[in-house]
Formats: sequence, C-alpha cells, structure tokens
Amino acid sequence: MLPAETEKDPVCGMTVSATAPERASFEGRTYHFCCAGCRERFEKDPRSVLAGAPSPMPARLPEAGGGDWICPMHPEVASDRPGACPLCGMALEPRVPVAGAAPNPELTDMTRRFWVSAALTAPVVAMAMAPVDNAAIPWLQAILAGIVVAWGGQIFFARALASLGNRRWNMFTLIGLGVAVAYGYSLAVLAFPDAFAELARDRRGAVGVYFEAAAAIVTLVLLGQVLELRARARTGAAIRALLDLAPQRALRIRADGADEEVSLGEVRVGDRLRVRPGEKIPVDGRVLEGQSAVDESMLTGEPIPAAKGPDDRLVGATLNGSGALVMRAERVGTETLLAQIVRLVGEAQRSRAPIQRLADVVSGVFVPAVVAVAALAFVVWALVGPAPRLPHALVAAVSVLIIACPCALGLATPMSIMVATGKAASAGVLFKNAEALEVLHKVDTLVVDKTGTLTAGKPELVAVIATGGVAEGELLRLAASLERASEHPLAAAIVRGAAARGVTPGEATAVEALPGRGIRGRCEGRAVALGNARLLAELGVEAGDASARADELRAAGQSVAFLCVGGRLAAVLGLGDPIKDGAAEVIAALRAEGVRTVMLTGDGRATAESVGRALGLDEVIAEVLPADKASAVEKLQAAGRLVAMAGDGINDAPALARADVGVAMGTGTGVALETAGVTLLGGDLRGLLRARRLSRATLSNIKQNLFFAFVYNALGVPIAAGVLYPLLKLQLTPELAAAAMALSSVSVVGNALRLRAARV
Repeated sequence: MLPAETEKDPVCGMTVSATAPERASFEGRTYHFCCAGCRERFEKDPRSVLAGAPSPMPARLPEAGGGDWICPMHPEVASDRPGACPLCGMALEPRVPVAGAAPNPELTDMTRRFWVSAALTAPVVAMAMAPVDNAAIPWLQAILAGIVVAWGGQIFFARALASLGNRRWNMFTLIGLGVAVAYGYSLAVLAFPDAFAELARDRRGAVGVYFEAAAAIVTLVLLGQVLELRARARTGAAIRALLDLAPQRALRIRADGADEEVSLGEVRVGDRLRVRPGEKIPVDGRVLEGQSAVDESMLTGEPIPAAKGPDDRLVGATLNGSGALVMRAERVGTETLLAQIVRLVGEAQRSRAPIQRLADVVSGVFVPAVVAVAALAFVVWALVGPAPRLPHALVAAVSVLIIACPCALGLATPMSIMVATGKAASAGVLFKNAEALEVLHKVDTLVVDKTGTLTAGKPELVAVIATGGVAEGELLRLAASLERASEHPLAAAIVRGAAARGVTPGEATAVEALPGRGIRGRCEGRAVALGNARLLAELGVEAGDASARADELRAAGQSVAFLCVGGRLAAVLGLGDPIKDGAAEVIAALRAEGVRTVMLTGDGRATAESVGRALGLDEVIAEVLPADKASAVEKLQAAGRLVAMAGDGINDAPALARADVGVAMGTGTGVALETAGVTLLGGDLRGLLRARRLSRATLSNIKQNLFFAFVYNALGVPIAAGVLYPLLKLQLTPELAAAAMALSSVSVVGNALRLRAARV
C-alpha cells in the first residue's frame, strides 16, 4: 500500500506527493503530476492518457535479500537467499544491487576453484602426453584428476543432480554425466584391468584412460563460469553507480531553527533541509529560500546549470552551485526520481536475455538426445555386438558421451567474442557483453542523444552581433571583463571566445550575479550588463530590431545573451554547442545502410531541430524526461524496430538499458558507460561504424563455429555409437573420441582467431 499522501502520476507512472503543485482536474477528480510537462500532456487529451495509464508501481523498490534473489534467465524464479536456479542451474542474483555491495561470493568461489583445478590439471595433461612407461603415472593422474573432479566440479554435479530431479535437463546435466563417465570409466580400467583385457591398448600396451579429459572439462567449464559471472557483475555495477550518486547525509532544520545532520533514511516528506554551496541536493523537493544555480546535467545532459529560486523544483543527487538554499522535501527514499531511474534501469537489464533462454531450450533437447543415444548404443552392443559384448557396449556408450561433451559447442561463441572484443578495443570500441556484439549489426533504428553525443557538450562563443557603433573587440572586452568574475559555463565560454579572438579582458567592479537573468557591474566607469531577455525587461532596455537577430540565432540552435552598455543595447551574443567531427559522416553512412536515425533529447525544440536539420536526421524528439526516453525506445521496439541507443548522460541510462543495444560515449558519465553494452572510447561516434562492421564479421564467425560444432556432433555421435561397424568393422574408441573432441575445439579456436585480420 502506498502512503495516503502519495499517488501515481497518470502520465509517467511516477509516485507524486498529493501536495505537489502540478495538478489538474478531470471529471470531478484532481490528478497530481511530477512536472509541468506531464500536466500539459494530460490536459491536452486526458481520456487517452487515462486509457493508457501505466500499471501501478510497487510502493518500494525491491532490495537485495528479503526474498528478492532471482534468476537472470528465469525472472519468475525467486528465493529469499542466494543459490542456484532449479531450472537452468545459473546462480541467483539480487533483484536490485545495493550501494557498496561486497564481492559476489559465487564469483569468488568459482575463481578459487578454477585456479586450483588449472594447477592440478596441467600435470595430468602433461603426464598423459609424456612418452614415459611407469605404472605409478596412471594412479597419480587418477589422484590429481579426482581432486579436480570431486572438488572443482562439485558444484556442477550438484546442479546436474538437481536438473535430473526436477526433470529440467540443461548443460550441467551433460557436463556432469560426461565428466562422471569419463573419470568413472578410467578409474574402473585402472582398478580392474583384467575386466578390460580385450579392449584396444595404447602405445604402452595399457588400456586407455581419460583422466586428463575429465579434469580438462571441469577446468574449462569453471573458466567459462568465471567469465560469465564477471560480465553479470557489471550489470549490477551500473545500478550501484546510480545509487552511489545520492548523498549519504542531509542537513535538516529543526523546529527551533537549529541545523542537525541526519542520514538520508531519516529524512521525511515535509522536512526543511539546508543545502550549502557545492553540496548535492539530498532528496526531491522545492526551494523555500535562497537563489542558486544547480547542475542538473545528470538528468538533462546539459552542461549549463539551471537557475533556482523560491518554489522551483529540485531533484535529489543534483549538484548545488555557489548559492545557499533551504528546501522542502517532497519525495524521499525510493520515491525520488533517482530511485525511479534505478528501477527503470534494473527492469530493462533483466528483460534482455533472449540468447541465454534460447541456448537453454536447445540444451534441454540436446542433452536428453545424447544420453538416449549413449544408452541405446550400450543396449545394442550388449545384445548383438561382437564378443566380448559388455566391454564393447561400455566403450560405445563412453565414446558417445565423451565425443558429445559440449566443449566445441561451448567454445563456439565465447572464442569469437573473446577475439572480437580484443580486436574492438584496438579500434576504439569496448563491448561489454556478447549480446551487444551479436545484435549491433542487425539494428535498423539508431536513437541518439544530442549533447555530448552528436555535439561536443561544451558551449562556445559563436556570434557577436553589434547593434550600435561599438567595435566587436571592444564589446568582447567589456563582456569578458564582466563574466570573468562569474562561474557560469556560458560566462566561461565568453571569456574563452574573447581570448581566442585576441581580446584581453579588463577589470570589473560592483559585479552582481542575477540568478535566472544574468550579471551586471561597472567596467571603466560604464555600467555593463549581460543576460537574457528578462534582464533587458528589468533594465527597461528595448531590444528593437535585435529581437529578430536573436530569433535567428535561436533557430540556429544557439543560446542568446544581450550585452547592455550605459543603459543601451550594444550587442547580441550567440553561444552554441558545436556538432562533433564525424557526426554527419556517421549519420549519412547509417542512413545509406537503411538505418533510421532519431534524436532523443531533453533540449529545447528549436535547438534540437536545428541540429537535426544540420545532420539530416530522420526524426527529432525534444524536451523529454529520462523516463520518457525509455518509453520512446520501447515504443519503437513495439513497432518491430531493432533499436540502438547512443548517449552519454545519467539521463540516458534507462533508455540505454531498454534498447536492444546501448552505446555510450567514452567521455560520458560512469553510469552511462556501465549501463551500455558498447562504449565508444574517446567519444568518437565514428566508432559506431567500426563496431557494426565488427559485429557483422563476428556473427558470421560464430555461425561458422556453430556449424563446425554441430556437424562434428552430427557425424561424431553416430560413429561413436557404432553405425559404421556393420559395414567397415570400425568402432570409435574413447581415445579416438577424445582426439576428435580436441580436434573440434581446435577448429573452432582456429576459425575464431581469423577475426584478428577482419577489416573494420
């Protein structure tokens, strides 16, 4: 149940305080909204909004533990403690990671088992290959391999038994059976040599044993588990990075006016909080007292701080500037906007596992089929095979299980991925998961953020339009003299622009910052002011013909500042965010490949459409909130589009996670980098073209590897079962089966290494 003082925003579904000022009435009921944008969308067509109102959200976000451990492949499987999924055998993970979480105990355990097993497997393999005749060697192999199988593979046997018990066979079933049969057969041969006297012997005159195969299988599977768990840990790291943004403490104002420092969990709706200069806003709320500029780039992606005054909205985890604020808390804990973004990212990440689910379905058919063939081979040889029938039947069954052990099938995709990711890193592209590498080249729609992705994300002085008789250099000197005392990003852009034009600023006195309007002071005895249209109105200065020039600059995607000298308008300054080098080239290349390009940004419509026209984008969607970005991606997916999302800010994180492939700029925020499946190092969008070419080459390579693996099984299993014996008197022994298994793995690895030479 939600507290009585909160309800759901009917547009975006976020939890809203019933005292929120953004509200609207319809058919006798009052609805509350998280922002003016949602209220305006509701007022345009309330019936349509209510008809498609989002499903109610939980009153709190799930926390790690407490019944919220789930399977990444089967989200319907939940437990109140860590463990293995009873359906697929994968380790359960927290539904929502917590900030500062301890290392994954499953990864720690698997890593320890792998290194110990690898150290013991190496001498077992070496002894199997060494041309030394010594009766003690097989026993030493049995002991070392026995430790690897019993201790290193213990977790696989447990999962294999669980899969047999619940009748949901998976890859652990085949791994457990293959290792058990290979080691058990070898131990039986070693312990009872007379029972196998009629079988084929090796170069030393002994019946072949396969301790090295059993140990190697366990070690390789452990390595695969370690790599998988490390990749899955990065998914949780994205959410932990989001949670770490929130401050841990807040300064609450008591009823007697004194300040007290409390933990964030102690803050309640309605509390008055003090936010000092340079501190993070603790929770969502509104300004009661004070003036400041707040850096909201984590939400909007814009580098320009937003001016805040009484009754303006504040968002938790954003950074306060140089002014002191007193605020009222309106949404706390899991009801804050940051918590909603965490929820969106978590849901999107858990929803993407189609490749894993397909692999599990295939394994569910493959494993029983192999076991059935091995059992059938044993029965047929035992009934109608040549004498001695029982040893021949056992050899046939063992050969089938060994040759069908999923080494080649298991290596087919990981080897291609490992080689391709190394190749990608040298080309300036970082892939963080196999799904992104496999899917990227199939993408038919690219959704891209503007600031920091298509543009540099750093404002520059673009135009200086004089409206009087003062020279441009003199105007810039006055503007830079005044702005040199300001910390505003646009002020820094003006100072840099003046320096780039060889202008040296002078000294300004009586400088006064006017939040939300601009700045004023005196330079060389003259009154100078620089700011927006609100400042002009406050000073009583008429813009006149300069208004049309300002509109032209805005239409070109620039921010406008007016410079007044001596009480008269002297110049109009245009500041813009330049388009990145190569952005137009990338958009043109993608469109030539049939990819639809869509800009999705929180910027104003005029600025966004100007950039869209310059780049030739197919569609521009402007003035959107973080939750709306994820919804826009979801709508494209619902229309049958395969979507890649490129962005660099925290506000892009939900959309990056929701997209089929998330692409982050290497110069962006850590959260965007952790959430995305692809990172373009250095922030060069041209890396996206290289990534697509590599994705195409990798998928082709994976298909070739899978072909080798499946053909190997399709031919090897029947031969191992003995189908050629009636015609050619040929029976595949376990030795040959092990050699064939090794050969299939070598062919897969060799083919994957060809990706090193791929042209990207």
